Amino acid sequence: MTKQSGRVPAAESDEPAVDAASPSSRPLPAPGASVLALLALGWLAAMLWSTREAITSAAAGVTAISLSAFALPGVISAALVAGAAVALAGGNLLARRYGDRATLRFAGAIGGGMLVGLATALAINLTYFDTSATNVIAGTAAAAAIIGGAVAGARTAPAVGAVVSAALGTFLFVVAFSRARDPLFDLFGAGDSQQSLIDAAKWVSRTESLIAGLLAGLLAFGYLTWARRRVVRRHPEAPALRWPAYLLAGAGPGLLLLLAEVIIRIGGRSLLDLASALSEADAVAQTSLGTSRVDNGIWVLFVGALAALIAFGRTLGPAHTDDDEPADGPDTVADRVDQEDDKPGSARAFDADPAETFDADPAKADPAR
Repeated sequence: MTKQSGRVPAAESDEPAVDAASPSSRPLPAPGASVLALLALGWLAAMLWSTREAITSAAAGVTAISLSAFALPGVISAALVAGAAVALAGGNLLARRYGDRATLRFAGAIGGGMLVGLATALAINLTYFDTSATNVIAGTAAAAAIIGGAVAGARTAPAVGAVVSAALGTFLFVVAFSRARDPLFDLFGAGDSQQSLIDAAKWVSRTESLIAGLLAGLLAFGYLTWARRRVVRRHPEAPALRWPAYLLAGAGPGLLLLLAEVIIRIGGRSLLDLASALSEADAVAQTSLGTSRVDNGIWVLFVGALAALIAFGRTLGPAHTDDDEPADGPDTVADRVDQEDDKPGSARAFDADPAETFDADPAKADPAR
């Protein structure tokens, strides 16, 4: 007799071996990451240029500090998104050349964010006035870009790409919405009194946040749907995107806005304090703007997540029910069990009365005969 090995051959094993390089076992890439990186860098450059123009056109001293504090949120949010977009494009490039490795992907994402942060800090220091406010903007923007790169190192690259695309669309909408603020103020009853102006400003801000959240959710859903179809064309066995990916993508722009606010309040605290110390009106304005940014981020987060989930739910087919069974098949689970038990050799057949089972031949009922 030949001695058999205790190992089970691969062809005879119950569970098929999973190929680590197969599309079903590796994370999906983020299509269009290079285009998103170019758009995000262009938006960051536009924010840096507009901030520089605002600061240099103002009178030196008090007004420059105030305008720097007002422009800080736009620069930080743009640097955060640009760092994520460039890191995402770099991660796709590394995955194509060296395969998908978690450590390599995260290191490349951090490196991409650092490159964006370094370039942003150099651009600010070389083109802005050399003041304490300029140094705060440069350092905080560099930190935001690195944090954005770290966010892009996550395994769910399509969701990160959807967040970046939705955030860029939201930024563009905010700029376009600024032209509709004055008509909306009149629509919401802004008058000569201070209270009417405050109430109108509150409703204008809520309207902007609501529309921005809807736009963010729809853009995130559209990007994920397009990314899924593009990947499936090349890899039919690629895993499907579940509802958590759409939930994360829809809520992503709001999360980025809240993360940018945290970075502003930590890294830009000294600049905000300088602006608030200028006058009582500046202190009230800085407090009001900070509260408004937090409220806007929360609205965009929840409305965007809800919009993305609703859009994803409308793509799902009807659930399978018992009415889909064939007409000649068993109607219930109990009927299927009864049919199986009535087959020869089943447990019910052996438990039956021998007289009923072998009544056709009495000799078979008594083995002694």
